[in-house]
Amino acid sequence: MGHMQPDPELEGFATRLFDLARAGETETLRAYVEAGVPADLTNDKGDTLLMLAAYHGHAETVRALAALGADPGRANDRGQTPLAGAVFKKEPDVIRALLSAGADPDARTPSATDTARIFGQDEYLKWFGH
Repeated sequence: MGHMQPDPELEGFATRLFDLARAGETETLRAYVEAGVPADLTNDKGDTLLMLAAYHGHAETVRALAALGADPGRANDRGQTPLAGAVFKKEPDVIRALLSAGADPDARTPSATDTARIFGQDEYLKWFGH
């Protein structure tokens, strides 16, 4: 079997999906995932749609993706979790959305808890039960 060449059309479509996540286009993303796009689709860095939505401050998109089965704790290739990214970006609504979806603040390194400690985010530490 020959090596599969990436399909440029498919690659373009995936890029559009990641752009929708960054932009917080919740309803459009929901429709695509309901139509069969994997809820945990990842880009070349291992970032999921949920990770990008979280990092860019879109709590509603995070909630929708989690409800559709996206893993709120899935780390990217560098071991970063959506929750640690949301702490880093100081996005309280996203942090609450991830916690209610079951994200573990102590998972991975640096964990969301470590990140909150580094940046002196005591309120988030309280939310994490520390």
